[in-house]
Amino acid sequence: MTMEMILALGILILMIVMIMSDKFAFGAPPLLASLLLVVTGLSTVQEAFAGFVNPSVIMVAGFMVVMAGLMKTSLIGKVQSSMLALVNKGGYKSYAFLLVVVMLGASLAGTGSTGYYVLILSLISTIPYNKKMPTSKLMMPLGFATNHPLIPFNVALLYGVTVSVLETAGYTEGLSMSKFAVVNFILALGFLVWSLIAYRLLPDHPITEHSVYEEVAATTEILAMPKWKEYCTIAAFIVSVVGMMLMNLLDNAAYVIPGLAGAFLLIINVLDFKEVRDNMGAPVILMMAGVIGVADALANSGFTAMIGEFVANSLGTDIHPFILIFIFALLTSTCATFTGSNMGAVYIFAPIAIATSISLGLNPAAAAIAVVISGWNGGYMPVDGMPAMILGMGKYKLPQFWLFTVPMYLIRIFALCVGAIIMFPVN
Repeated sequence: MTMEMILALGILILMIVMIMSDKFAFGAPPLLASLLLVVTGLSTVQEAFAGFVNPSVIMVAGFMVVMAGLMKTSLIGKVQSSMLALVNKGGYKSYAFLLVVVMLGASLAGTGSTGYYVLILSLISTIPYNKKMPTSKLMMPLGFATNHPLIPFNVALLYGVTVSVLETAGYTEGLSMSKFAVVNFILALGFLVWSLIAYRLLPDHPITEHSVYEEVAATTEILAMPKWKEYCTIAAFIVSVVGMMLMNLLDNAAYVIPGLAGAFLLIINVLDFKEVRDNMGAPVILMMAGVIGVADALANSGFTAMIGEFVANSLGTDIHPFILIFIFALLTSTCATFTGSNMGAVYIFAPIAIATSISLGLNPAAAAIAVVISGWNGGYMPVDGMPAMILGMGKYKLPQFWLFTVPMYLIRIFALCVGAIIMFPVN
């Protein structure tokens, strides 16, 4: 290893340790890492902070603003009402419908939406015990369902991350957003199938202190917003999604359409400037932009290519591409599960997976897609975020939690890799 490789690796490790320590704001470690890249001479200022003018980061930042506006509409309230009505009916069919309703809601919120899963888990926790449909049978499947859009048209964040890691590796052939969405759909189907099978394996116990058979009123408080503003907000959301899906036709304009839509919401006063600023500069955006410079430095030092060649040589040239992609997806999702850092895990393993694929003469798109999406599909340990909330709010014992989450995890990763290989052939 050269001195440049050692320095770049040291900065990467420091960034990861800072992220895992939880003593720093979420977006701060990548910013410090970028500063260290400049001080050590590994990157120029322009190279270290290139992520802040990366087209994919600009696109996702604008879309975060649009999503903040969408969350103010009555659509989320309608999801709540549908859930409560189905709980009161009870039975397996209602359980299946609830899964679909929550997954349809996730189609609007997008994968990994903290606000959405907190909303759904909080709602379930307020539902009194009902023998016809115990809430302990709802907390786990519906909680994880918030991560799986049934109609995955809102894939801007994951798509942007995938494009950025591929571009960093020198991949310039482009990536179809519609095919990327199909991969997410196959993943969602895998989760849905397991959740339908697992219904009878879920425990039956109260998670609240309310009396048995107390019925929940199917009402919900909806934020007051003039109808014309709701329609404009929904239209801005649709325009943003369509614009991003037509990226191959619109070229550079596609990257700024979400930002223009966000500006429109500011003009009509759906959002104030503070909300726009906070969402465009959200910690996840700082993380996404900051780690691009670190990934570039690793690649420029030769470290990523060296690791890729080492892994390729260790696995051998006869390894099936699916097995290779499956292994990297397992590594990434496991790292994300135990560290609680989706972005951190992705930016560690994605460059290595891409470099390994290239070393074996394979198209790296499928590996990049599987690794990026897998970063949001661990959750078999209640270590951080949503899994920890599900375990605590559902009052599950750890074996009960694992009985659902371990098979779910393996099925999801398998379905993800199958979808990636089908939609983006490696040869």
